[in-house]
Amino acid sequence: MVGVTLPSTAGSVAAVRARPKRLGFTPIGTLARSADRRDDGVVTALSIALPVVDLRDDPADLRPRLRTVAHDVGFFYLTGHGVPDELIQRLLAAARRLFALPQQDKDAVAMLNSPHFRGYTRLGGELTGGRLDWREQLDIGPERAPVDDPQAPYLNLQGPNQWPAALPELPGIVAEWDAALAEVARKLLRHWAASLGSPGDIFDAAFARTPATLIKIVRYPRDAQSTQGVGAHRDAGVLTLLLAEPDSSGLQVRDPNAGWIDADPLPGAFIVNIGEMLEIATGGYLRATEHRVNLAHAGDRISVPYFFNPRLDAQLPVLALPADLAGEARGVSADSVNEQIFPVYGRNAWKSRLRAHPDVAAAHGYV
Repeated sequence: MVGVTLPSTAGSVAAVRARPKRLGFTPIGTLARSADRRDDGVVTALSIALPVVDLRDDPADLRPRLRTVAHDVGFFYLTGHGVPDELIQRLLAAARRLFALPQQDKDAVAMLNSPHFRGYTRLGGELTGGRLDWREQLDIGPERAPVDDPQAPYLNLQGPNQWPAALPELPGIVAEWDAALAEVARKLLRHWAASLGSPGDIFDAAFARTPATLIKIVRYPRDAQSTQGVGAHRDAGVLTLLLAEPDSSGLQVRDPNAGWIDADPLPGAFIVNIGEMLEIATGGYLRATEHRVNLAHAGDRISVPYFFNPRLDAQLPVLALPADLAGEARGVSADSVNEQIFPVYGRNAWKSRLRAHPDVAAAHGYV
């Protein structure tokens, strides 16, 4: 990584936040190479490569900063989110217990059993960019009954989860996590909407009743058979809140000017990124940035991405941007594998699932 040690978490966050509000966040590498001057005058390179946003800031400061960060980078660290550390630790401990289960217990809830793409995937059981991802994971969505006689294939994504019998506490912990992170995500969306000249509640209707959130509990192993933890991709939904285990590494963000930049965890912060649906809703003003997990120098680590997505049949409204912002909108970019990006969320999610889990799709007659 470009940066090295961090003198203290509090100091590093303060240093980043103390800079002027309208920073040039592109290239990301500029931040990765920035420095923090300690009280003794020693300059130490920051080990964080992304801007920091504090959700507790006054909206007059928070909103333009969120808008700038999401426009210029599409990735940032979020502090001041209010999610209790006790809940974070319980989730990470439960994740460790999950992956410590005997393989047969994990395979008992294999995604291959589920027509809704829920459940456990072994190491090397998922594809990104046509290549195997070297991670094991449990995919969890809202606990709902399947759609009877679905009129669109993507409606098959709704259904029940599969839970390991040996971890009866896991559903309750995940339900707490879902509620806490949904609150954070809704706050972010309302601030973004307001910062772009729209009513703060303009996205609310798309998330009413049956939002299609997705939670992945992921383990990347120390001794991987591939450097591809997960291949380069952009998220298909609205926004992602990532909990990465402290002192871990591997997540990288693509800077078009500087190549791949390491984005290691900042203690107490979520890593947030924009999905393709927000890019569509803002005519490309907000950026869905390509990212990956590179295991070349990474150790065993837990990661829990939370994908905040609307109803499967929802289409986000396209915002009417103020003239000065509309002039900076770049238009909707192409899918990384040159496939169409659909405005209806479920079509995007279905496309992603079919190409990531072709074995599950084949097992249930979807291809």
